Amino acid sequence: MFDELLAHPGVEEVSELGSTFGFMAYHGGSLEEVTDVVAREAAARSGASLYAVVQPPDFRWHIPSTAVRPEHSSALTAFLDHVDVVVTVHGYGRQDFWTTLLLGGHNRVLADHVAGHLRSVLPEYTVVTDLAEIPQALRGLHPENPVNLPRGGGVQLELPPRVRGLGPRWASWEGDGFVPPAAALVDALAHVARSWAP
Repeated sequence: MFDELLAHPGVEEVSELGSTFGFMAYHGGSLEEVTDVVAREAAARSGASLYAVVQPPDFRWHIPSTAVRPEHSSALTAFLDHVDVVVTVHGYGRQDFWTTLLLGGHNRVLADHVAGHLRSVLPEYTVVTDLAEIPQALRGLHPENPVNLPRGGGVQLELPPRVRGLGPRWASWEGDGFVPPAAALVDALAHVARSWAP
């Protein structure tokens, strides 16, 4: 399934190896909008590594995270072999969760590290690290989920539309670049990568 997605016309696979801290966004482009942009910018500002899959406009194919397999991509294999830990950036939308960021994945120490930085710059948003409070489908705990494949595991960061600059709140936004919360988010993630010490 993943190899079929990568072979689809217009789908772009991006891999840039930097430090051993990684960012992933394999549901990027038109699927979970802005996730790949956030991951790419956070990696660029921190010297971290990046792996992303970007779907073109007018194409939306969601494959489950457990189907994103390194055996179908030499670039993903090289990325996972290179990094120690990863933050995987996803987008989601659920009623009553429009201002809630969810931090799943197996590396709970890194989750707390990420949460501390996010809470300091996004006071209008709720950042959840308690796995019991995260909907089961968004916890990112399956052992075959790519977020858990690096040596030190990782954190699955689920972003609601509002923090990504989507939805009615930002419909009339005329500024350049990221909306304010997304800009703060990117700065925080870059600082997370620069300051992480296992």
